[in-house]
Amino acid sequence: MKSFLEPFRIKAVESIKVTSREERESIIKNAFYNTFLIPAENVLIDLLTDSGTSAMSAKQWAAMMDGDESYAGARSFFNFEKVVSEIFGFKYILPVHQGRAAERILFSMVLSNIDENGRYINTGEGKCIPSNNHFDTTRANIEFNGAEAIDLVIEEGKKPDIIHPFKGNMDISKLKKLIKERGRENIPICMLTITNNTGGGQPVSMENIRDVSKVCKENGIPFFLDACRFAENAYFIKMREKGYENKSIIEICNEMFSYADGCTMSAKKDAFANIGGFIAMNDENWYINCRNLLIITEGYITYGGLAGRDMDAIAQGLREVIDENYLKYRIESVKYIGDLFLENDIPIIKPVGGHAVYIDAKTFLPHIPQVQFPAHSLVCELYIEGGIRAVEIGSIMFGKYDSNGNMIPADMELVRLAIPRRVYTKSHIEYVVEIIKEVKKKRDKIKGYKIVEEPKFLRHFTAKFKPL
Repeated sequence: MKSFLEPFRIKAVESIKVTSREERESIIKNAFYNTFLIPAENVLIDLLTDSGTSAMSAKQWAAMMDGDESYAGARSFFNFEKVVSEIFGFKYILPVHQGRAAERILFSMVLSNIDENGRYINTGEGKCIPSNNHFDTTRANIEFNGAEAIDLVIEEGKKPDIIHPFKGNMDISKLKKLIKERGRENIPICMLTITNNTGGGQPVSMENIRDVSKVCKENGIPFFLDACRFAENAYFIKMREKGYENKSIIEICNEMFSYADGCTMSAKKDAFANIGGFIAMNDENWYINCRNLLIITEGYITYGGLAGRDMDAIAQGLREVIDENYLKYRIESVKYIGDLFLENDIPIIKPVGGHAVYIDAKTFLPHIPQVQFPAHSLVCELYIEGGIRAVEIGSIMFGKYDSNGNMIPADMELVRLAIPRRVYTKSHIEYVVEIIKEVKKKRDKIKGYKIVEEPKFLRHFTAKFKPL
């Protein structure tokens, strides 16, 4: 059977505002050509992110009605803790309001010392944190604390057109070399993102998780997983890695996390929640230090900045996301989009990842140099042509400046079309493909952009642009 079946029925709908091309040209100009600054009501198909944009199930909404809003020791927390423990297996679990809060707490803790007065003194300078690829907020939280975020993804993961079953894998030889060159004492933690968002939503194999864990243990380096899309990664392992075809999703999840010392997670992804996340670990001292930071900045340890109803929604979402029928639909529906793109000669990262389709903007717009941000150009054109909001993952998000102020481009210039879970139908997706085809017809006329205003960190969120 070639077609896929959505394993759910639609129970509520939300109207979409339709705008004209002339209106969209004015809207994006007023937003300084930054799609993050466009009011959501003026977006027809919103593929900016899959974070916090999922459709929650009837059971999630029902669970929210039963939320316990007690400040301390809420029933909702213990329900949340039980489900997280069953899937992830760590001893200590702290809820947070979203993934970047978990990152801030973790990196503030590992990149600081505590003085005699209990104050955190930053010690990040000279230290580095390796990963397959750090995503934007992870990198920013590391760099904000004075350390260096280093990407060690395998070479296949940097080449959109190469087929590899696990393009999110970390290069083990590069990890060993980094440890030898920089010294174990200057690497306070090693991260691995599953799936690898920066590199196209590509999965990481169980073998690679195991190998990274082994290297870290041999060198006494704590090993954490960024678990935002853990269930999608587990499904790829089941489908692609020998020896796991008969394993259940929860068995695969349990094994993945058994190799790690802890994890961070934004529950806005694979838990279908509109808000929330957690940080989990096995080390008691780390837990105590993270707990102290949580209480100072987020809230008490049994709510961490979340309402009880949100923790109940997350708990129910985690139960639902490990359902293999859902995961089959999720992966096949995203692949369906990628297949349509390939049929129309739209260059994308291959094979298609778990949560998004990534257009290779360098190939799509070869006449625009990287210093003029071709991926951003395509993002703007998609909005103007059809009201589609996407996101640039290229030299705006990950490019840097050298000591002379010249831009060092990113490895790839990508446009991510992130698919919110259980939100859009095949008709919506086919509309997206039609718009891409229209843009392709006139791509030679598309111009580059320059930045006219930018912040120091996470510039893509608020930077202002001007067309060239």
